[in-house]
Amino acid sequence: MVTKAHLATAANARTATAAILVAGWLATLWISWPGHLSYDSIVQLHDGRVGFYHSWHPPVMAWLLGILGPGLFVVLDASLAFGALLLLAWNSPRASWWGAGAAAIAVLLPQLVLYQAIVWKDVLFADATVAGFACLAMAERRWHPGWAVAGFALFAVAALTRQTGAVVPLFGAVALSRIAPRRKLIHAAAALAATALVVLGANAMLDRRSDHGEGPVAQLRLLRLYDLVGAVAADPSLPLDRLKDDAPELERLIRSDGVKLYSPERNDTLVGSQALQNELADTAPELMAAQWYDLVFHHTALYLKVRARVFAHVLFTPDIVGCRPVFVGVEGPPGEMSELGIAPRLDGRDVALRSYAQAFMGTPAFSHVFFAVAGLLALVPLWRLGKRALAFLLIASFAFTASFFAISIACDYRYLYVLDLAVIAAWLYLFQVLAMWVLSFWLERSPDRKS
Repeated sequence: MVTKAHLATAANARTATAAILVAGWLATLWISWPGHLSYDSIVQLHDGRVGFYHSWHPPVMAWLLGILGPGLFVVLDASLAFGALLLLAWNSPRASWWGAGAAAIAVLLPQLVLYQAIVWKDVLFADATVAGFACLAMAERRWHPGWAVAGFALFAVAALTRQTGAVVPLFGAVALSRIAPRRKLIHAAAALAATALVVLGANAMLDRRSDHGEGPVAQLRLLRLYDLVGAVAADPSLPLDRLKDDAPELERLIRSDGVKLYSPERNDTLVGSQALQNELADTAPELMAAQWYDLVFHHTALYLKVRARVFAHVLFTPDIVGCRPVFVGVEGPPGEMSELGIAPRLDGRDVALRSYAQAFMGTPAFSHVFFAVAGLLALVPLWRLGKRALAFLLIASFAFTASFFAISIACDYRYLYVLDLAVIAAWLYLFQVLAMWVLSFWLERSPDRKS
């Protein structure tokens, strides 16, 4: 039997957890506002201000930055992440000081104190994903359709922000089919259809002010070149008959410059050969596609070997420095920065924050594998507790991570940031619930066994 003293302790712990998360949100903004902007951030901000969206990046990022500016964008991002954690803390049936301790650790991690102030699409995607499933977790505890609507609105943002972000509303719909009190499949199908309409409609509207998809076409061409060069580097005897017949110079450069420059860590090294880049630009996309399909379907084992090696660099980040887990300050293309009236920045706050974050390099705090294992360990108790929303948050983050087996061309740590944040959110909830289990087990024991 739980006494009034236990209830009072739980109330104090819940309040402390909330206070820690709010303090973490304020500290993150105070340390870094108006945010950290990298090359990509500056380009997207410039697109948003001029009203023309280059599709190399998701247009929704440029649109939001054009409306909000970097300062308010960072406030939005941080509010989504910390707000989601706060919802999960209050969603727990009971609170404990273990949960407060977990919150204190979480807000000190670079994934919150640094990343939430970086203007990156990866951060927006992760925040929208976690916040969406936090809304479903609220609906799971006490059903209200408003929570489901809010969750799928955030899933639409996630799907608009990353190319493979469509896995998020998909698994959200599966979670909803387990949460809704009645007409489960109808609720899930309606939510998924509405999200798809919103995403397609938003993309159509934004595409009217964009380059009409040239970015994804160029990215796909780079991915295919990267795979072909990697395959030749792994097996020099691999035939490239289609290129040899119709683009012999590109075939020659792949075997020479491409192999010399190839790195499974990132494709940027291939830019070192201007001749290779020129030949790629002059080669018909259909021809590149045909040669790539030949690799995938007729040399499948080799293709999987190459992809596995690239994916290992994304997931395991063997060279953590090369995978760039820390970024602070403001830097970007001079032309765009001049037009925006933004000067480069690396002030004392930035240097101190960089040193703080770099101290975590080489520890589990900057290890996707650590978070993946922790996520797998969290799945069992979450499923047994019936917390389907949080379980499917982890499953969605695993699915998104797995998509990089096919699409990765660089190992930047931020690409799998959603995995880290999802696991942090899941364990913040579990620390409170597991503490409740321990307390209940202790209370149910006989006085003799307690002694």
